[in-house]
Amino acid sequence: MHALRAPVAFDGTRFLPGGATVLVEGDTIAGVEPAAYDVPADCSVITYTGTLLPGLIDAHSHLVSDGSLGALERAGVASVEEVDAQIERSLVQQAAYGVTTVLDLGDVGYRTLPFRTPAPGRPRVVASGPPITITGGHCHFLGAVADGPDEIRAAVREHHERGVDVIKVMASGGFLTPGTDMMGAQYGAEDLRVLVDEAHRHGLGVRAHAHSVRGIEEALAGGVDAIEHFTGICEDGAVLSDDLLGRVAAAGVQVDPTMGNDFSLIHTLPPPPPQVLEVQQRLGLDMQAFFEQRYGHLGRMRDHGLTVVPGVDSGAMPLKGHGNQWLAVTDLVKGGYPVAEALMTATAGTADALGVGDVTGSIRPGLAADVLVVDGDLRAEPDALGRRTAVWVRGESVIPA
Repeated sequence: MHALRAPVAFDGTRFLPGGATVLVEGDTIAGVEPAAYDVPADCSVITYTGTLLPGLIDAHSHLVSDGSLGALERAGVASVEEVDAQIERSLVQQAAYGVTTVLDLGDVGYRTLPFRTPAPGRPRVVASGPPITITGGHCHFLGAVADGPDEIRAAVREHHERGVDVIKVMASGGFLTPGTDMMGAQYGAEDLRVLVDEAHRHGLGVRAHAHSVRGIEEALAGGVDAIEHFTGICEDGAVLSDDLLGRVAAAGVQVDPTMGNDFSLIHTLPPPPPQVLEVQQRLGLDMQAFFEQRYGHLGRMRDHGLTVVPGVDSGAMPLKGHGNQWLAVTDLVKGGYPVAEALMTATAGTADALGVGDVTGSIRPGLAADVLVVDGDLRAEPDALGRRTAVWVRGESVIPA
């Protein structure tokens, strides 16, 4: 047994008075005591000066992609060996930045599924397999195309037989796929209801990609369990009305606004591709302004009582690197979330939402020893979340990159 000690500690729900001494036995948290606790004589102690908290959970990732321009498309034609090597690199990078659990929402050939097997220092993986989409639709190059009720049911059954944890469906077009309709919907509510019913019959939840208001409306009417991106694109810009927010909250549908962009890299980007430039021009916003206006959306989501499950869409583009989850958390703070509430959404809250709350997400006896330590007092300095001192995944120390 060994112990990790810090003067400030967040347990997944609240900051603990008196900090914490976390006792670790193998890969499991054996006990949680105040920082001043006298450990047994045979128990070694590592003492930190900052804040100790559960490892972060990135609720939207693409492990098959390194985030460079065109990487998702290249994954669609890459060899199995190339895909597996990229998944491994993505997981190593996630862990190095304090992410200890990843929800992968779009791979190719179901290659993320084998990575759910525990490995030293590698984050836990919850996997959807390839996203279900229409012919020529968003991310069609990842391989799960289904048109009409019969093909939709067959696609869900195949995902179930492969052993996925959740179903991902593309309810609207996407920025990264030329020719898709960013203002419209790829599936209507009736087709989505077919998909949801089949998925629920197999015990699988459904998470729907939806940027447009119309896509969100169809996904909501179709009975999905969660909406990814939840951008609200329409002819008037990016708009999430109070009425829509209220109905999503009343339905208990989770939302992931996929923030966490590293704007320090924005000057390195080439001009946007034509389909992205067209959307920007229609909205009257450049990329940074588009994302920054969404801080206000975050606060309104909180005001309406939505269950926000934050992810990054890591691997989708250069600004969305693997390991950016800490930025998604600080974005919530910028949007009006109290620090403890923002931290909870990316730890215990997301763990519960993904069905792994009995395994990880909290500093609690009996759970996995997934621990992040950062340099600073998060209560006063949320950005300290980016200054990681130590990361422990299932009790294994990860050396920061």
